[in-house]
Amino acid sequence: MLLNPRNKAQRAARPRRRLKVPAMLAGAVSLCLLAASAPATPLGVGDRLYPHLGNPGYDVASYDLSFTYPGTNDKPLQAVTTIDAWTTEDLERVNLDFAHGKVDSVEVDGEPASFRSAGEDLVVTPGQPLSDGSWMRITVRHTSDPVYGKEREGGWVRTADGLAMANQADAAHVVFPCNDHPSDKALFTFRVTAPNGYTAVANGLPTDVDRAGGSTTWTYRTRHPMATELAQVSIGRSKVVHREGPHGLPVRDVVATADRERLEPWLKKTPGHIAWMEKKVGRYPFETYGLLMAHATTGFELETQTLSLFERELFTQSAFPQWYVESIMVHELAHQWFGDSVSPRTWSDLWLSEGHATWYEALYAAEKADRPFETRMKAAYAASDRWRAAGGPPAAPKAPAPGKKNGIFRPNVYDGAALVLYALRQEIGAPAFQKLERLWVSRYRDASASTADFVALAEEVSGRQLDGFMNPWLYGAKTPPMPGEPEWKSVDPAKTVKKAHKAAGKTGGKSAGKTGGKAVGRAAGK
Repeated sequence: MLLNPRNKAQRAARPRRRLKVPAMLAGAVSLCLLAASAPATPLGVGDRLYPHLGNPGYDVASYDLSFTYPGTNDKPLQAVTTIDAWTTEDLERVNLDFAHGKVDSVEVDGEPASFRSAGEDLVVTPGQPLSDGSWMRITVRHTSDPVYGKEREGGWVRTADGLAMANQADAAHVVFPCNDHPSDKALFTFRVTAPNGYTAVANGLPTDVDRAGGSTTWTYRTRHPMATELAQVSIGRSKVVHREGPHGLPVRDVVATADRERLEPWLKKTPGHIAWMEKKVGRYPFETYGLLMAHATTGFELETQTLSLFERELFTQSAFPQWYVESIMVHELAHQWFGDSVSPRTWSDLWLSEGHATWYEALYAAEKADRPFETRMKAAYAASDRWRAAGGPPAAPKAPAPGKKNGIFRPNVYDGAALVLYALRQEIGAPAFQKLERLWVSRYRDASASTADFVALAEEVSGRQLDGFMNPWLYGAKTPPMPGEPEWKSVDPAKTVKKAHKAAGKTGGKSAGKTGGKAVGRAAGK
């Protein structure tokens, strides 16, 4: 896990150093060979919620991903993943997160390497051990299969006419080998080959379009480091719609060709949304932005970096009022600052991403549609104890249930986390809170940051010790009193359950229904 946020793109390459093996160390070499022949095991960086995500011993600088789409979304893509990284300790093996694909070959620095699977890790053994501080290049030739069983959430999303990606929180590694944890951000290059008639779009800006015979290869590169869970590749019979945002920012949206005119009233709103967010927290942090309106049913919207994923039906169903749809658009846009540019250091820090996105979603609805912000926060306060009992405190969410790896996306990290921000604003005052928001996204831009970092910055800005105030809000089983709002009450979850059981008994259990978890997830987006 990286403890010092930095933009790895700024680092200069260093020559590779190999371990020296003089004759007098023959015994040590024998021990290394014995270790190399030991069973491969899955590793992790110690994330509390996803213990096997990420891998120790190296720091990825860049990914180069090549996908060849066969023209149908029910067959594997041929793929090549190239990873450039620094070693951060001596390594005899390199673990990559990878599952649900067939590996044909692996090379380390152009030399063949042996490999085997262990859980959802691909364990690579280079011909020679790697020393701490080495620059290494790993090339994996593999397939990337968009067809999953019921046990898998995320990865490729099959759309009506192709594919898109939804890798949050732990599914990038079912698409490509990687260090699949937001603490290790890197630059990305995408090369997507598809039959003529298809359009491929990915994170970042296009750098090349090469048409040869019956296929076209599209190349995109990011200018800012990105977490693996935010990678996006769209392949479909699509139209790319271009317009200009604030300060000349290139804005591009991806829609099915047949939907171009129908969706234009929504597409043209994005520059105004960006301008609104910039007034709140500062300059947009990336090289481009846009919406990918996928003809697919996912049950969520997703803030993939520079190209947010949306379900087409959000914009075509008349059941959703305009203010609601726009607030969801702003939610995913806000993530470009909170969650993308500043990524969570661990998945327990997810509240910093979803809480802030929910905050600006609610603030936009308040300013543009007269949906009172305080009313939403008061309602969240009433439900907060129930959310904490079900999902854990905002900064210490309960682990997902087996087979439900996206189960951490509960109300406690959406409105429950926005409520923590509201309490902080009440405590330190609106001017200090606004300064904190701007400083947070500028100081940790292009990096990963933690809950402790946020609290420390709040203390710096306010000039006050805040541990005693923040810890109960972040980690307490019960919701603390809201500063300045003594009349706000949180409903006792035990009494709520007892009341629900009593109501169910009167109706024979028919009216118990589903609670708001799914509704909150859809309203807030991922």
